[in-house]
Amino acid sequence: MKVFIYTDLNQSLQEKLRIELPPGTELSFKSNLSESEVLPAFKLAEVIMGNPPPSWFEEPLPSPKFWQIDSAGFNQYQHLKLNTTIANMGDLFSQDCAETIIGGILALYRGLNHLIKFQLDKEWRAQEIRPFTESLGDKKVLILGSGTIGLAVKKALSGFGCQIKTTARNNPIADFHSFEEILKALPETDLVINTLPGTLTHYVSQTFIEAMRKGSIYANIGRGNTTDEKALIANLANNKLGGAVLDVTEKEPLSKDSPLWTMDNVILTQHTGGSGSQEVIGRVKRFISNFYLFIKDEEINDKVELQTGY
Repeated sequence: MKVFIYTDLNQSLQEKLRIELPPGTELSFKSNLSESEVLPAFKLAEVIMGNPPPSWFEEPLPSPKFWQIDSAGFNQYQHLKLNTTIANMGDLFSQDCAETIIGGILALYRGLNHLIKFQLDKEWRAQEIRPFTESLGDKKVLILGSGTIGLAVKKALSGFGCQIKTTARNNPIADFHSFEEILKALPETDLVINTLPGTLTHYVSQTFIEAMRKGSIYANIGRGNTTDEKALIANLANNKLGGAVLDVTEKEPLSKDSPLWTMDNVILTQHTGGSGSQEVIGRVKRFISNFYLFIKDEEINDKVELQTGY
């Protein structure tokens, strides 16, 4: 079986695949091929690992039999129509994402973003910060989305004693299932955490933000396009919102002229939410596991549909 690995892997992980995949597997690694060799190898592949450019799938070519996307989100591919078994990375990044966004929220509530600046300037200004620090534990929290990241965030926040509500389109474990229900809850919510997929462009709209309680915090560990960034910036600037923690933005990298860079009430974590020292080995292990399930004609883990976004 011909396997094309788009993901950049070091020699150790390439060797791991050679050893652990069944005999007869023909492996092609993008990082080992010349520029002229990459696309032909992709076109011949029966199995793909990684996130190639969407345009590669739009040229006439046989659909691969199995495709292991090596990210949790995949909205860049939602327009593709492939007769292919597809999986994403499921909950691989969920714990790291939860820790990143909660770390940013804690930093905002406890004034760490200001204190770090004071430290760099060698200025002892603690008395300026103390009156404005807040506790995460007494907050009413609304988590947008009940997928793997949303549930990981909920689990982590429960240890702080927060009052937590979740949303979903259909998942019965969620508290709210409609936009109207969410709008009604927002005036009583202290903290909104977005874990939504990229299929919901500008779900957090001007209408959504205007319904939020004055002084509340907005955090996004989902996808940047789910937020109307222009409306968010305006409501941060006029102090309607108390602050924002953003792992993702509408355009990445964030443009140099974006006001988000210099706002005192914004923390940017630059789409590092799911990163970790074991991230790449985790991707490889999941690919190997799913590869064997696929060739045995068994149900693969974390199967997704491109058009639905999950």
